[in-house]
Amino acid sequence: MPFVKRDATALPGSDRTTGMDAASAVANLSSPDAEIRWSAARALGAHREMVSALAAALGVERIARVREAIMTALMRIGDEASVKAMLPYLRSQDAGLRAAAIEALQALPDAISPFLEQLLADGDSDVRILATELARNMSAADATHALSRLLEQEQHPNVCGAAIEVLAEVGTKDAIPALQSCANRFSKIPFLSFAAATAIARVSNAEG
Repeated sequence: MPFVKRDATALPGSDRTTGMDAASAVANLSSPDAEIRWSAARALGAHREMVSALAAALGVERIARVREAIMTALMRIGDEASVKAMLPYLRSQDAGLRAAAIEALQALPDAISPFLEQLLADGDSDVRILATELARNMSAADATHALSRLLEQEQHPNVCGAAIEVLAEVGTKDAIPALQSCANRFSKIPFLSFAAATAIARVSNAEG
């Protein structure tokens, strides 16, 4: 199921750190006032050198909208270190935190690309399912390549279903062999056969 990105810059609360220097904003990440922490996180999105401070704050923050502000700051920075800071939250037991991480990472298709193959091969099927969502905003060719490789070897029907759903939306004709192979492999699971057939019909009319 697609994740719909919320506008984290529109979260409620006054921005008390406007114009504040980065060092002061980092100090405010430890404030007992959630509004100050939220504003500090927003202020640090313009400071690439503060990824480690944001990552540390994310690890201890318990207020959902402050965590989202921290992830938004990491997303604005958008480098490899930012991605690495957010990837562990794909394994969080907190559904809201997982969703926030996916939303932020989906906005960084180029930065997440080097990590996708490893995520799609993760030993946890839930992580593999979430990883299929990270391909949604990639180029059609890259998403098709990554998810087709997954379908060629994936043994968990729910992971295949997630990959097929994304391919139906963003895939190209190059996905057809993998989709057909998956349908054949899971021929006794009706929902997968139907999903694969639907995806094949859609990508057959796609460009590329």
